[in-house]
Amino acid sequence: MKVAGLGFRSNASVASLREALDAAGGPNGLAAVATVSDKADALALKVLAKELGLPIRGFPAAILAEVETTTQSERIKARFGTGSVAEAAAIAAAGRGARLIAARAMSQDRMATAAIAEGDGE
Repeated sequence: MKVAGLGFRSNASVASLREALDAAGGPNGLAAVATVSDKADALALKVLAKELGLPIRGFPAAILAEVETTTQSERIKARFGTGSVAEAAAIAAAGRGARLIAARAMSQDRMATAAIAEGDGE
């Protein structure tokens, strides 16, 4: 199962999310998009997920804090307990044996990040 994790500022646009996702490798073959639970209901994310025909998986920050990430943002770590919401959410959603196949990529406006992981979905 291939999943895109998305991290973004509250005022990020759909275009920012799409740009970050494209920079991480694009939506082809994705089974879902994932993020921290607090942002799972964001309008921009809902619009993007609907455009792509994908479900949104939200994870509590405490779960994401347990996931080791390649990228380490001190600001994100202080707020969410993980170095990268995008990477942690992708890994958490991809399931057992998950590994990053695209590390965190950022939109040009720096409003959104995306990472892609693959795992067995369980």
